[in-house]
Amino acid sequence: MVAGGGAAGFFGAISAAEKNPGIPVVLLEKGAHLLAKVRISGGGRCNVTHACHDPRELSRRYPRGGKALIGPLTRFGPEETVAWFASRGVKLKTETDGRMFPVTDSSQSVIECLTRTAREAGINVITRCGIQSVATRQEGGFVLELTDGSNMECHRLLWATGGCGRGPHPLAPLGHRVTAPVPSLFTFHLAEDWIRSLAGLSVEDAKITVPDLSLQERGPVLFTHEGLSGPAVLRLSAWGARPMHGKNYRFPLSLDWIPGQSIDKGRQEIQSRRRIHGAKTLYRSGWSPLPSRLWEQLCGLAGITPEERWSKLPREKEILLLRELHDTKLEVVGKSMNKEEFVTCGGIPLEEVDMKTMESRKVPGLYFAGETLDIDGITGGFNFQAAWTTAWIAGQSIKG
Repeated sequence: MVAGGGAAGFFGAISAAEKNPGIPVVLLEKGAHLLAKVRISGGGRCNVTHACHDPRELSRRYPRGGKALIGPLTRFGPEETVAWFASRGVKLKTETDGRMFPVTDSSQSVIECLTRTAREAGINVITRCGIQSVATRQEGGFVLELTDGSNMECHRLLWATGGCGRGPHPLAPLGHRVTAPVPSLFTFHLAEDWIRSLAGLSVEDAKITVPDLSLQERGPVLFTHEGLSGPAVLRLSAWGARPMHGKNYRFPLSLDWIPGQSIDKGRQEIQSRRRIHGAKTLYRSGWSPLPSRLWEQLCGLAGITPEERWSKLPREKEILLLRELHDTKLEVVGKSMNKEEFVTCGGIPLEEVDMKTMESRKVPGLYFAGETLDIDGITGGFNFQAAWTTAWIAGQSIKG
């Protein structure tokens, strides 16, 4: 019996069914649609995994649970994931940043692979069937109270649900603690109106810092209608998921828009422009590699008008301009979930799970996989890899 019709649920069910041919395997999905998260992930392309084959290096991409994953990743890591999908007709390609996608660039390839393999393995998939509560039987196994009011019994149970659930956790009566889930991988809402005027623009290399939390990330940043997104922001939100939640998503940010250029080089560039391009206005000059509209906004924040020329730029405005280039102050006033990478921080504490088998240390016959565990990674295919790894191990460990 498998609870959860997502990536981990399907992968765990397939692993268990192939390990125990002839043993009935039932997969329960509370929603109407299977693998909905897979469908929208990676912009509809599905970032299946990441091309990092060193388990220790790979584990550093997990803000929570990375150390505990080292062992499991040695058994079923990205290399095994690539081979598993390739053997079932889905070849993956590696992009320059290490992310791996189907060569079709379509998540439908992954969905069809999982549903077809589950069907061939004889798995009974039931939708619109959630679990309200779980109780153990005296003779072993479990009694599941379903959301339609009926009951179902099973000998083994793989719990592979995830997300921000509300109300009592169905496993709480069995003695498991659950670390309250909070969002991870989210975008920032900002107080400053000028940010929203740049919606759609991106900066390929920026350094973003949360001084209050001693957090810092560097990489692409995207302007949105509500604030900032992009890989650097999403990674920052992953590492700061719980403390940011504790601050109710209100805290200051600092942006260095050109971390590859030092302040000293900036001063030299300004002096050069004073000499060579003195008659040009700052607004029309630009500052590589920044988008021109961002450059104009930063000039405005430094008190520079559209008519001011390099030769007449006051020293105090030069200082302010360099500060805005390397240390723009912003205020986060909320967040939005990144729909393509919806992930939560929290779940079943790993000390309550045998990571060699994914079996509960409290309840024999109960296994865990995927986001229901207190494991989460940054964006880039790491969360799917944790799902494949834990689900495969759980399925292999289940005895019919």
